[in-house]
Amino acid sequence: MATVAQWIEGARIRTFPNAIAPVLAGTGAAAGLDGFDPLIAVLALAVSMFLIIGVNFANDYSDGIRGTDDDRVGPFRLVGSGSAQPSAVRTAAWICFGLAAIAGLGVVYLSGQWWLLAIGALCIAGAWFYTGGKRPYGYAGFGELAVFVFFGLIAVLGTMYVQAGKISGFGIGAAVGVGALSSAVLVANNLRDIPSDRVTGKRTLAVMLGDRDTRTLYVALALVPFLITVLIGLRNSWVLLGFAALLPLVVPLRAVITGAQGRALIPALRDTGLAMLIWAVITGAALAFG
Repeated sequence: MATVAQWIEGARIRTFPNAIAPVLAGTGAAAGLDGFDPLIAVLALAVSMFLIIGVNFANDYSDGIRGTDDDRVGPFRLVGSGSAQPSAVRTAAWICFGLAAIAGLGVVYLSGQWWLLAIGALCIAGAWFYTGGKRPYGYAGFGELAVFVFFGLIAVLGTMYVQAGKISGFGIGAAVGVGALSSAVLVANNLRDIPSDRVTGKRTLAVMLGDRDTRTLYVALALVPFLITVLIGLRNSWVLLGFAALLPLVVPLRAVITGAQGRALIPALRDTGLAMLIWAVITGAALAFG
């Protein structure tokens, strides 16, 4: 039986910025339109957090039963390590999805946007079928696109819309920036796992592109938010403070560009997530008060 510490590690705390950053950016964009609602913002954060914990457990379960994690370089996995029964991890995933659904119902009720129930169902389905089901789209090279859509566009613009009742060009820019960095986290993860994924038949985008082009993709995605910063900065100079997020990206960019492999790429996930969080905090605050 897995220990509490192992369950916490299995939840993959280092991925939490992917859930927190879009809500902060979306809330800041909503506040810029005088639409800030603290209760809805908290519930939106709960939805995002439960979804990412749920998808982490779902990936742990699905990859574990397929044998993808049998020879893993990356973070600890509950099923792959044999520390927890697959059924227990699967149950944990669906409990998290259920809690996300409950928080989402609160968001829908308070905002009055009942059509968003369909978006919520789509998000849960996307979380499960990333590595679950007979034909997981994460094994077909669509993982990065899904992350960009779900934890970028939908999370940021959804958070903004349920509070402000509309979206803005600034909000769209924030969504693209967060989505790009969130996707970059996954690219770094899949870059590290190219050798083992090839052996197990997991055809991620990194496997399809190959090592060199995957590194190029990471650099491009990591720099997209700063192009957004320049564009928004033409109207709101406070947003230019978002360039501070480049500091935690120095190490992962160097690692990726210089050809780091295996465990040497693990810190890149953490540092890219940190950069995303910093960028979202500064950009959200600038949109709210600038």
